[in-house]
Amino acid sequence: MMAATARRLRGTRFAHRLSRFALWIGVPLLLSSGVYSGAELSRSPAVQSALQSVVHKMVECTGLLGLTVSDITVEGRETTDRETILAALAARPGTPILAVNPRRAKEQLETLPWVRTAVIERRLPGTLYVRLVERKPLALWQHGGKIELIDRMGAVIPVAPLDRFAKLPLVVDAGAAAHAAELIDMLASEPDLAGRVTAAIRVGDRRWNLRIDNAIDVLLPADHAAAAWAQLARLERSSALLQRDVQTIDIRLPDRLVLRVSPETPKEAPMLKKGRPPAKNT
Repeated sequence: MMAATARRLRGTRFAHRLSRFALWIGVPLLLSSGVYSGAELSRSPAVQSALQSVVHKMVECTGLLGLTVSDITVEGRETTDRETILAALAARPGTPILAVNPRRAKEQLETLPWVRTAVIERRLPGTLYVRLVERKPLALWQHGGKIELIDRMGAVIPVAPLDRFAKLPLVVDAGAAAHAAELIDMLASEPDLAGRVTAAIRVGDRRWNLRIDNAIDVLLPADHAAAAWAQLARLERSSALLQRDVQTIDIRLPDRLVLRVSPETPKEAPMLKKGRPPAKNT
Protein backbone atom coordinates (compact mmCIF):
# COMPACT_ATOMS: atom_id res chain seq x y z
CA MET A 1 0.00 0.00 0.00
CA MET A 2 2.72 2.44 0.97
CA ALA A 3 4.78 1.40 -2.07
CA ALA A 4 1.81 2.07 -4.37
CA THR A 5 1.26 5.48 -2.80
CA ALA A 6 4.94 6.38 -3.26
CA ARG A 7 4.76 5.34 -6.91
CA ARG A 8 1.68 7.52 -7.43
CA LEU A 9 3.42 10.51 -5.80
CA ARG A 10 6.51 10.05 -7.98
CA GLY A 11 4.30 9.82 -11.03
CA THR A 12 2.46 13.00 -10.07
CA ARG A 13 5.71 14.92 -9.54
CA PHE A 14 7.05 13.67 -12.86
CA ALA A 15 3.88 14.73 -14.69
CA HIS A 16 4.02 18.14 -13.07
CA ARG A 17 7.64 18.64 -14.12
CA LEU A 18 6.86 17.45 -17.62
CA SER A 19 3.97 19.88 -17.95
CA ARG A 20 6.12 22.77 -16.74
CA PHE A 21 8.82 21.82 -19.22
CA ALA A 22 6.28 21.69 -22.04
CA LEU A 23 4.94 25.09 -20.97
CA TRP A 24 8.36 26.77 -20.87
CA ILE A 25 9.44 25.35 -24.21
CA GLY A 26 6.18 24.97 -26.08
CA VAL A 27 4.66 28.39 -25.52
CA PRO A 28 7.65 30.39 -26.88
CA LEU A 29 7.78 28.08 -29.92
CA LEU A 30 4.06 28.45 -30.47
CA LEU A 31 4.26 32.23 -30.24
CA SER A 32 7.23 32.55 -32.55
CA SER A 33 5.79 30.18 -35.16
CA GLY A 34 2.43 31.93 -35.04
CA VAL A 35 3.94 35.38 -35.48
CA TYR A 36 6.15 34.17 -38.33
CA SER A 37 3.29 32.42 -40.14
CA GLY A 38 0.99 35.40 -39.75
CA ALA A 39 3.62 37.80 -41.06
CA GLU A 40 4.14 35.61 -44.11
CA LEU A 41 0.42 35.28 -44.84
CA SER A 42 -0.24 38.97 -45.06
CA ARG A 43 1.39 42.28 -44.45
CA SER A 44 -1.78 44.36 -44.61
CA PRO A 45 -2.35 46.72 -41.67
CA ALA A 46 -5.63 45.03 -40.71
CA VAL A 47 -4.11 41.55 -40.52
CA GLN A 48 -1.04 42.85 -38.71
CA SER A 49 -3.24 44.58 -36.14
CA ALA A 50 -5.30 41.45 -35.60
CA LEU A 51 -2.17 39.36 -35.32
CA GLN A 52 -0.67 41.71 -32.71
CA SER A 53 -3.89 41.50 -30.71
CA VAL A 54 -3.75 37.69 -30.74
CA VAL A 55 -0.10 37.67 -29.69
CA HIS A 56 -0.85 40.15 -26.89
CA LYS A 57 -3.62 37.89 -25.55
CA MET A 58 -1.36 34.84 -25.73
CA VAL A 59 1.40 36.65 -23.83
CA GLU A 60 -1.11 37.64 -21.16
CA CYS A 61 -2.08 33.98 -20.84
CA THR A 62 1.56 32.97 -20.30
CA GLY A 63 1.68 35.47 -17.45
CA LEU A 64 -1.37 33.85 -15.86
CA LEU A 65 0.37 30.49 -16.19
CA GLY A 66 3.35 31.77 -14.21
CA LEU A 67 5.81 33.00 -16.84
CA THR A 68 6.28 36.42 -15.25
CA VAL A 69 9.31 38.47 -14.34
CA SER A 70 10.29 37.63 -10.78
CA ASP A 71 13.94 38.74 -10.84
CA ILE A 72 16.00 41.24 -12.84
CA THR A 73 19.74 40.66 -12.64
CA VAL A 74 21.98 43.52 -13.80
CA GLU A 75 25.75 43.23 -14.11
CA GLY A 76 28.20 46.00 -14.98
CA ARG A 77 26.09 48.90 -13.71
CA GLU A 78 28.09 51.68 -12.08
CA THR A 79 26.56 54.96 -13.19
CA THR A 80 23.22 54.21 -14.85
CA ASP A 81 20.43 54.24 -12.26
CA ARG A 82 18.18 51.21 -11.84
CA GLU A 83 14.93 53.01 -12.66
CA THR A 84 16.31 54.07 -16.04
CA ILE A 85 17.24 50.46 -16.79
CA LEU A 86 13.76 49.24 -15.83
CA ALA A 87 12.18 51.86 -18.07
CA ALA A 88 14.34 50.74 -21.00
CA LEU A 89 13.42 47.09 -20.39
CA ALA A 90 9.71 48.01 -20.10
CA ALA A 91 9.51 45.36 -17.39
CA ARG A 92 8.95 45.09 -13.67
CA PRO A 93 8.21 42.17 -11.34
CA GLY A 94 4.94 40.63 -12.50
CA THR A 95 5.35 41.57 -16.18
CA PRO A 96 4.87 38.56 -18.51
CA ILE A 97 8.44 37.64 -19.36
CA LEU A 98 7.57 36.87 -22.98
CA ALA A 99 6.34 40.45 -23.34
CA VAL A 100 9.93 41.66 -22.95
CA ASN A 101 11.60 42.08 -26.33
CA PRO A 102 15.38 41.60 -25.81
CA ARG A 103 16.32 43.22 -29.12
CA ARG A 104 14.22 46.31 -28.46
CA ALA A 105 15.45 46.52 -24.86
CA LYS A 106 19.06 46.32 -26.06
CA GLU A 107 18.46 49.20 -28.48
CA GLN A 108 16.85 51.29 -25.76
CA LEU A 109 19.64 50.66 -23.26
CA GLU A 110 22.34 51.52 -25.78
CA THR A 111 20.79 54.96 -26.30
CA LEU A 112 21.48 55.83 -22.65
CA PRO A 113 24.42 58.21 -22.10
CA TRP A 114 26.56 55.88 -19.98
CA VAL A 115 25.86 52.58 -21.78
CA ARG A 116 28.27 51.46 -24.49
CA THR A 117 26.88 47.94 -25.05
CA ALA A 118 24.11 45.85 -23.52
CA VAL A 119 23.14 42.17 -23.51
CA ILE A 120 19.63 41.10 -22.46
CA GLU A 121 18.52 37.49 -21.95
CA ARG A 122 15.24 35.92 -20.88
CA ARG A 123 16.01 33.07 -18.52
CA LEU A 124 12.77 31.20 -18.07
CA PRO A 125 10.67 30.95 -16.06
CA GLY A 126 11.14 34.39 -14.50
CA THR A 127 14.60 35.96 -14.72
CA LEU A 128 15.74 38.83 -16.95
CA TYR A 129 19.51 39.00 -17.20
CA VAL A 130 21.15 42.28 -18.22
CA ARG A 131 24.86 42.81 -18.74
CA LEU A 132 26.09 46.37 -19.36
CA VAL A 133 29.41 47.75 -20.47
CA GLU A 134 29.40 51.38 -19.37
CA ARG A 135 31.48 54.26 -20.67
CA LYS A 136 34.32 55.52 -18.48
CA PRO A 137 34.87 59.30 -18.40
CA LEU A 138 38.41 60.10 -19.51
CA ALA A 139 38.74 63.83 -20.14
CA LEU A 140 37.01 67.09 -20.89
CA TRP A 141 37.21 68.09 -24.55
CA GLN A 142 37.19 71.77 -25.51
CA HIS A 143 36.42 72.46 -29.15
CA GLY A 144 34.26 74.77 -31.21
CA GLY A 145 33.52 77.00 -28.24
CA LYS A 146 32.09 74.21 -26.08
CA ILE A 147 33.30 71.65 -23.55
CA GLU A 148 32.14 68.02 -23.57
CA LEU A 149 32.91 64.84 -21.63
CA ILE A 150 34.62 62.03 -23.59
CA ASP A 151 35.48 58.39 -22.95
CA ARG A 152 38.60 56.41 -23.89
CA MET A 153 37.32 55.92 -27.42
CA GLY A 154 37.04 59.67 -27.89
CA ALA A 155 33.24 59.42 -27.99
CA VAL A 156 31.19 62.15 -26.35
CA ILE A 157 29.23 61.17 -23.23
CA PRO A 158 26.17 63.45 -23.47
CA VAL A 159 25.73 64.40 -19.83
CA ALA A 160 25.43 67.71 -18.01
CA PRO A 161 26.36 69.56 -15.90
CA LEU A 162 30.10 68.85 -16.01
CA ASP A 163 31.07 70.39 -12.67
CA ARG A 164 31.73 67.02 -11.04
CA PHE A 165 34.29 66.20 -13.77
CA ALA A 166 36.31 69.39 -13.30
CA LYS A 167 39.36 67.44 -12.08
CA LEU A 168 39.65 65.44 -15.30
CA PRO A 169 42.32 66.46 -17.85
CA LEU A 170 41.35 69.07 -20.41
CA VAL A 171 42.22 68.41 -24.07
CA VAL A 172 41.78 71.17 -26.61
CA ASP A 173 41.18 71.36 -30.38
CA ALA A 174 39.18 69.40 -32.93
CA GLY A 175 41.52 66.42 -33.21
CA ALA A 176 42.23 66.09 -29.50
CA ALA A 177 39.46 63.64 -28.56
CA ALA A 178 40.65 60.83 -30.83
CA HIS A 179 44.17 60.92 -29.34
CA ALA A 180 43.31 61.76 -25.72
CA ALA A 181 43.61 58.22 -24.32
CA GLU A 182 47.09 57.77 -25.78
CA LEU A 183 48.23 61.09 -24.34
CA ILE A 184 46.79 60.46 -20.87
CA ASP A 185 48.38 57.01 -20.71
CA MET A 186 51.72 58.61 -21.57
CA LEU A 187 51.34 61.32 -18.93
CA ALA A 188 50.51 58.67 -16.32
CA SER A 189 54.04 57.28 -16.68
CA GLU A 190 55.21 60.33 -14.67
CA PRO A 191 52.34 60.78 -12.18
CA ASP A 192 53.89 63.60 -10.13
CA LEU A 193 54.33 65.76 -13.21
CA ALA A 194 51.06 64.63 -14.80
CA GLY A 195 49.14 66.08 -11.85
CA ARG A 196 50.45 69.53 -12.77
CA VAL A 197 49.20 69.43 -16.39
CA THR A 198 46.20 71.73 -16.59
CA ALA A 199 45.53 71.44 -20.34
CA ALA A 200 46.79 69.69 -23.46
CA ILE A 201 46.41 71.40 -26.83
CA ARG A 202 46.49 69.34 -30.02
CA VAL A 203 48.60 71.14 -32.65
CA GLY A 204 48.01 70.44 -36.34
CA ASP A 205 46.60 67.04 -35.35
CA ARG A 206 50.21 65.88 -35.11
CA ARG A 207 51.54 66.71 -31.66
CA TRP A 208 50.73 68.26 -28.25
CA ASN A 209 51.50 71.41 -26.32
CA LEU A 210 51.07 70.96 -22.58
CA ARG A 211 50.11 73.72 -20.16
CA ILE A 212 51.75 73.06 -16.78
CA ASP A 213 50.71 74.81 -13.57
CA ASN A 214 48.46 76.93 -15.78
CA ALA A 215 51.53 79.01 -16.62
CA ILE A 216 54.22 77.16 -18.58
CA ASP A 217 53.83 75.78 -22.12
CA VAL A 218 55.73 72.60 -22.97
CA LEU A 219 56.09 71.81 -26.68
CA LEU A 220 56.22 68.04 -27.26
CA PRO A 221 57.49 66.51 -30.52
CA ALA A 222 55.25 64.71 -33.00
CA ASP A 223 57.47 61.61 -32.75
CA HIS A 224 58.87 60.03 -29.58
CA ALA A 225 56.70 62.21 -27.34
CA ALA A 226 57.00 59.71 -24.49
CA ALA A 227 60.80 60.02 -24.45
CA ALA A 228 60.54 63.82 -24.38
CA TRP A 229 58.02 63.64 -21.53
CA ALA A 230 60.33 61.37 -19.53
CA GLN A 231 63.23 63.77 -20.19
CA LEU A 232 61.20 66.69 -18.86
CA ALA A 233 60.37 64.73 -15.70
CA ARG A 234 64.05 63.93 -15.13
CA LEU A 235 65.01 67.58 -15.54
CA GLU A 236 62.34 68.63 -13.08
CA ARG A 237 63.58 66.13 -10.50
CA SER A 238 67.25 67.02 -10.96
CA SER A 239 67.14 70.80 -11.43
CA ALA A 240 63.56 71.99 -10.71
CA LEU A 241 63.32 73.30 -14.25
CA LEU A 242 59.64 74.17 -13.95
CA GLN A 243 60.28 76.23 -10.84
CA ARG A 244 62.34 78.70 -12.83
CA ASP A 245 61.09 81.88 -14.40
CA VAL A 246 60.23 80.37 -17.80
CA GLN A 247 57.27 80.74 -20.12
CA THR A 248 57.96 78.04 -22.72
CA ILE A 249 59.98 74.82 -22.80
CA ASP A 250 60.55 73.48 -26.31
CA ILE A 251 61.63 69.82 -26.32
CA ARG A 252 60.65 69.01 -29.89
CA LEU A 253 64.27 68.31 -30.87
CA PRO A 254 65.92 65.30 -29.20
CA ASP A 255 69.37 66.91 -28.84
CA ARG A 256 68.46 70.31 -27.43
CA LEU A 257 66.23 72.13 -25.01
CA VAL A 258 65.00 75.63 -25.80
CA LEU A 259 63.72 77.84 -23.00
CA ARG A 260 61.84 81.08 -23.31
CA VAL A 261 62.09 83.03 -20.10
CA SER A 262 59.51 85.40 -18.74
CA PRO A 263 60.16 89.05 -19.51
CA GLU A 264 61.47 91.02 -16.57
CA THR A 265 59.03 93.36 -14.91
CA PRO A 266 60.19 96.94 -15.58
CA LYS A 267 61.49 98.60 -12.46
CA GLU A 268 59.71 101.71 -11.18
CA ALA A 269 61.56 105.03 -11.49
CA PRO A 270 62.99 106.18 -8.14
CA MET A 271 60.97 108.79 -6.33
CA LEU A 272 62.60 112.29 -6.23
CA LYS A 273 62.96 114.01 -2.92
CA LYS A 274 60.95 117.15 -2.39
CA GLY A 275 62.73 120.45 -2.67
CA ARG A 276 65.35 119.15 -5.07
CA PRO A 277 64.28 119.59 -8.72
CA PRO A 278 65.65 117.18 -11.29
CA ALA A 279 68.89 118.12 -12.91
CA LYS A 280 68.71 119.54 -16.42
CA ASN A 281 70.79 118.26 -19.22
CA THR A 282 73.25 120.74 -20.48
